[in-house]
Amino acid sequence: LGPERYAATVHERISDRPVFLSFDIDFLDPSVAPGTGTPEIAGFTTAEAVAFLRALRGIRLVGCDVVEVAPQYDGPGQQTALAAANVLWELLALRASCV
Repeated sequence: LGPERYAATVHERISDRPVFLSFDIDFLDPSVAPGTGTPEIAGFTTAEAVAFLRALRGIRLVGCDVVEVAPQYDGPGQQTALAAANVLWELLALRASCV
């Protein structure tokens, strides 16, 4: 399954119900987001996460957050912080499309 298929499953299950989406940064692979307390191997890349979030367009998003970012574990390039900022941008765009 790819990001779009996962998003289609979300659409099927939630229908038109209001949704609060909490994005746990360890959803991303530690190769792209090491700055978390609970890294999960074989997670999504940032590109896959963006594709997933964009494919969620049309859900009734009423709120969102990004959690589990741990700057003390991030690399010198702050790649987790950058990934989290990008995810938050996509979530805000998704929320704006619901208005």
